[in-house]
Amino acid sequence: MEINLVSDTVTKPSPEMLQYMFRAVVGDDVYKQDPTVIELEARVAAMFGMEAGLFFPSGTMANQTAIKLHTQPGEQLIADKYAHVYNYEGGGVSFNSGVSCCLLDGNRGMITANQVADAINDPEFYHSPKTSLVCVENTTNKGGGACYDLETLQQIKQVCDGNNLKFHMDGARIWNALVAKRQNPKEYGKLFDTISVCLSKGLGAPIGSVLLADKETIHRALRVRKILGGGMRQVGYLAAAGIYALENNIMRLTEDHRRAKELGLLLSRLPWVESVEPVETNILIFKVIPSLSDALLIETLRQKNIAISSLGKGKLRIVTHLDYREVMHSYVIETLQRLFVV
Repeated sequence: MEINLVSDTVTKPSPEMLQYMFRAVVGDDVYKQDPTVIELEARVAAMFGMEAGLFFPSGTMANQTAIKLHTQPGEQLIADKYAHVYNYEGGGVSFNSGVSCCLLDGNRGMITANQVADAINDPEFYHSPKTSLVCVENTTNKGGGACYDLETLQQIKQVCDGNNLKFHMDGARIWNALVAKRQNPKEYGKLFDTISVCLSKGLGAPIGSVLLADKETIHRALRVRKILGGGMRQVGYLAAAGIYALENNIMRLTEDHRRAKELGLLLSRLPWVESVEPVETNILIFKVIPSLSDALLIETLRQKNIAISSLGKGKLRIVTHLDYREVMHSYVIETLQRLFVV
């Protein structure tokens, strides 16, 4: 039994999800004739109180499309230094949109309205790139699953409105934030020009993200998706997995959060662990003591059929998910308790 805690992207469709996919009614989505895709897009848009949605094969493509929609080459976006759009999207910000990034030193991947206001370039000072977009990530991946307070996002929105900036949210793990903070998704729909939401992480679908916006923006997004090669044909089989996930897998995220917190509490008591970052959702980041190699810990756990990942400089990451069952959780806890690697 291999226990993969490297990411929540490693989940596989359940038999029930596969049956739901098998029964999907499909069409050619490039011609916007796939009824299951249309249903998914409408359903997610309605959840967030936004006008329209567009199905994408990946969250990266959805984010890159949003950036392309909101910027012109030579302009600049503002984001936290941990932002996924900067660190983990292959340099797409510059490759696809010709945009530079002003990176802020936030708290666990989260930025404030004051930081954003201070980072905006004077639009009349043509020596500096024009600031045109603010991107936030919720929950933060590299920040250990941290969640924004709505008040903070509302304050950033005020700064954006006052400076004619667009506001995009990378909501790859927004479902975790909604459950952990007991928030209403429609509150997010009021704040952002575009939101990308992922179905293939905590919700357990095999693939897919949806970009949300007003109808005119989504109409323009359709062209950008085509340019990026994101047009898909009978993709309703995959959209059906997303619908099943929305109907069955949101509230169970509390189990992932509970297990991550229990692992964090345990690790904080172990002598070979230097520190554990606060655990809010399903991502746990911890640091081992200087005398312990993170590579040694990873290999020791691998020999016990437990896979985790390294973030470098002694930091390691554990991510819980729906394929990480209670019996596995008990085994991991027991293994960590008995581990003597110092």
